[in-house]
Amino acid sequence: MGLFDKLFGGGKRKVSKETVETRGQHMPDLNIPVDEKFTINFKHNGGKFLYCDSINEVFSNLDNIIIENKWQDQTFFSMDKRLEEKFAKQEINFTNLPNNSEIFFTTCEHLIAQNGSILVCSNQLKERKLHELPSNVIVFATTSQMVESIGEGLKTIKKKYKNVIPANITTIKHFQPTAENSDDFLTYGSSSKNLYLLLLEDL
Repeated sequence: MGLFDKLFGGGKRKVSKETVETRGQHMPDLNIPVDEKFTINFKHNGGKFLYCDSINEVFSNLDNIIIENKWQDQTFFSMDKRLEEKFAKQEINFTNLPNNSEIFFTTCEHLIAQNGSILVCSNQLKERKLHELPSNVIVFATTSQMVESIGEGLKTIKKKYKNVIPANITTIKHFQPTAENSDDFLTYGSSSKNLYLLLLEDL
């Protein structure tokens, strides 16, 4: 079964490959579903998308990413002990020093359908800025983390963390070299990342 059959099958409206390739984030969305909109905009930004319907498929796709990029001997930079524990059986060596790695392995707060970006904060980045991180990024996320807009994502963060709002909230948006200048304050000063998204179905 193809990626988009998996993602939009089972009673959901399917999206054609042509739609994904031709509809940009500035074109009218025509009330398309949030998951479809995110996929279109994320791919438009240059992101690499791997849909997984089980955690075992996540593990398998991560292995494929490592093999494809010849990262078998690479150390992964991570700032999330729970993520490291979840992937402990994958024989990945982790470090908490970004200068010792070419790959940043992380979770996120939300996936933003409106512009296909990844919303992160100090829970993932601590106090580091995006340009201080390795240029290769692997994000592990779930379908329940998709929201329509940055505003909705910020509201959810505020509700979730209540009186302890995390700092360093920003979005990762550019997943390939680009000459565009973003006027989005959440992406100000960010740098392009070669980004893979491992998306686990949890709805």
